[in-house]
Amino acid sequence: MVSCLSHLECAGCGRTLPASRLWNLCPDCGRPLLARYDLDAAARAVRRADLAGREPNMWRYRELLPVQDLAGAPILGAGWTPLVHTRRLGEALGFRSLYIKDESLNPTGSFKARGLEVAVARAKELGARALAIPSAGNAAGAMSACAALAGLPAHVFMPADVPQTFRAECTALGAEVTLVDGLITDCGRRVREGVEAHGWFDLSTLKEPYRIEGKKTMGYELAEQMAWHLPDVIIYPTGGGTGLVGMWKAFDEMERMGWIGSARPRMVSVQASGCAPIVRAFQEGQEHAELWQGAATIADGLRVPAAIGDFLILRALRESGGTAVAVDDGDMLEAVRLLGAHTGIFACPEGGATLAAAIALKEQGWLGRDEAIVLFNTGTGLKYSHLWR
Repeated sequence: MVSCLSHLECAGCGRTLPASRLWNLCPDCGRPLLARYDLDAAARAVRRADLAGREPNMWRYRELLPVQDLAGAPILGAGWTPLVHTRRLGEALGFRSLYIKDESLNPTGSFKARGLEVAVARAKELGARALAIPSAGNAAGAMSACAALAGLPAHVFMPADVPQTFRAECTALGAEVTLVDGLITDCGRRVREGVEAHGWFDLSTLKEPYRIEGKKTMGYELAEQMAWHLPDVIIYPTGGGTGLVGMWKAFDEMERMGWIGSARPRMVSVQASGCAPIVRAFQEGQEHAELWQGAATIADGLRVPAAIGDFLILRALRESGGTAVAVDDGDMLEAVRLLGAHTGIFACPEGGATLAAAIALKEQGWLGRDEAIVLFNTGTGLKYSHLWR
């Protein structure tokens, strides 16, 4: 046993629960559960220097991940994606230290592979017999791949208008795909019905404790790839927000283990103008984000009208001195072109949104020329080839 997992803690009421059984939300208040670790034991078990010889994937941080038996875990090998110093792009835009964390090189082509790889491995370890997920695309593909490797039935519920590429991926990987008229929130209702009727385990964003654990490894990797000095600013596309919340969690864990100091990046949440509940709540000073009516955007990963972890996202933005920005679909696509022409990276629209946000924030004077800025490209643009006809 290498994991230093200790227990689960509710992000709302603070109740602690044993990590030895399957859980979804807190049984008392219905808020997300977070995995907690014996960080003193983890600091004794692994030092920063020990990581250099480990495998080039997220399991290099295995003491800080929840899976107990790695030998039997269905591991695709997500993580350890490139951190690219985009000198040509930075010079064109007036930034000295502009970086892209390119998550498109993960298995299944997106950052979703991180969270689902950990969540599926842990669910299987704890006895789940069938899995279900509502998804606008990339999460469904990642879950389908991980479930196939684990030998577990996978039930995917997707909005009927998602690109065919996403549907084909899930079908080819053996998942049962159900198309739903509506948004991801409507898909979520269908998953809950299936859970009640058939006993599936629900892998919805932040409705189980372990997807965030895979996502937090982006924060560990950033620190390691930047010689244990975090950037000044992280710009992140936000739908459900698990990646942003996960990185914020990772920074706290690393500081408590003595791997980094107390300095934190300013966290920036980027959403689409046609679906921006977090941006609106941030600007209005709210703790929770109201449901966004009529959500519409070409970036399927950003078409999330309500996020169960809204309060955690907003908390990280405010504690870090960060901000929230909405960008138009046209600006996303133009940014994808600009990014590709200067870096050779074919980004998804969500990745383009981060560059569009950086340009807007620089024009406003919020970003400085000499700051170290990391943009997240969360997936490959190949799955959005329909946008370039």
